[in-house]
Amino acid sequence: MNVTIYDVAREANVSMATVSRVVNGNPNVKPATRKKVHEAIERLGYRPNAVARGLASKKTTTVGVIIPDISSIFFAELARGIEDIATMYNYNIILSNSDQNKDKELHLINAMLGKQVDGLVFMGGKITEDHIREFKTSSVPIALAATVDETGETPSVNINYEQAAYEATELLLSHHNERVAFVAGPEDTVINTEKLAGYKRAMKDHGHDDADKWIVQGDYSYDSGIEAFEQLMNMEDKPTAVFVSADEMALGVIHGAQDSGYSVPEDLEVFGFDNTRLATMVRPTLSTVVQPMYDIGAVAMRLLTKFMNKEEVEEQSVILPHRIIERNSTQQK
Repeated sequence: MNVTIYDVAREANVSMATVSRVVNGNPNVKPATRKKVHEAIERLGYRPNAVARGLASKKTTTVGVIIPDISSIFFAELARGIEDIATMYNYNIILSNSDQNKDKELHLINAMLGKQVDGLVFMGGKITEDHIREFKTSSVPIALAATVDETGETPSVNINYEQAAYEATELLLSHHNERVAFVAGPEDTVINTEKLAGYKRAMKDHGHDDADKWIVQGDYSYDSGIEAFEQLMNMEDKPTAVFVSADEMALGVIHGAQDSGYSVPEDLEVFGFDNTRLATMVRPTLSTVVQPMYDIGAVAMRLLTKFMNKEEVEEQSVILPHRIIERNSTQQK
């Protein structure tokens, strides 16, 4: 049977209120009494009931985290940033995998709220009206990480995806590439729309009003990168450079090119997005947009703690800086 606070009180010959004060770190307990209670806890193997404590304090010190794919290096780094800050502020996290499926996302939001979490960090793809409705009716604060709510009503942490995509495309164009292709992600998310807009703006600034013909779509996976390369090489005007909207897809493009006898970057320059660990594992190493995934997760969790603890929040839509890093998959000036 589970050991209860009553058992500890009886073992230590003190009141249950005294045991509660010791467990909760209340300083108003004599050292000798505190020592006696701790010894009783150790002998009996007592573990405080977090659910019961949560019901009493109306706080469970638990945060729900919903991410699309825990096996993804991208989301794993975000989750690590969340977990580290949660630990710093004495919160535990409940992590759930949504597979970026809308119905599953909505189910998980309600399941987390049913577990009486104190707050939610949500990472997903397209934020729909159904998501907004759930966020607005939530009894606890919600923060988005690497996810955009077009209404701007939900606290969020991101980078400027449009500007980052512009700078990546601009770099490839500065290498005298007249035909720069773009491998887009799923088209129905704000982030992918912004990346596409950045690519098109850079192309237009360099006199390319026909950029649409060099755009192919993937799903962020390695295999879709290989397929994207095959589509690009079947074009009449084959590109000499390609900007890929995710590192994992960029690896697929590089390996597709190499398997077909192309040399990277001599025959085809490849530029990625995210700067995951994969960028330095591939050969040649991948030039990419540095999106600070760990920082996005950490800042989103810190933002959430402010809302949970009713601290002052100056800006609820946080934009973190990005940067461009050139490695060996692009030509050096």
